[in-house]
Amino acid sequence: MSTRDVITAKLSRAFAPQRLDVLDESHQHIGHAGHREGGETHFRLYIVSEAFRGKSRVERHRMVNELLSGELAGGIHALAIHASAPGENG
Repeated sequence: MSTRDVITAKLSRAFAPQRLDVLDESHQHIGHAGHREGGETHFRLYIVSEAFRGKSRVERHRMVNELLSGELAGGIHALAIHASAPGENG
């Protein structure tokens, strides 16, 4: 299973998102710090979930980072998080 698939599965199980897009942007970082052959080092995710309602931006990022701590320790160099509750601009 690819890192992208693992991220998608974990976020889906934990947050039951209304929207979830996990983008592998590794190809945009060739030659930069943290990039490795084969990619799967730089990700951007967009997630909309009721679980984020009433949470600050920092709290939302912590929730995602804690869930993905193993992946972050195991090779993901960068993770850009766009987390919002339904109905929010985000």
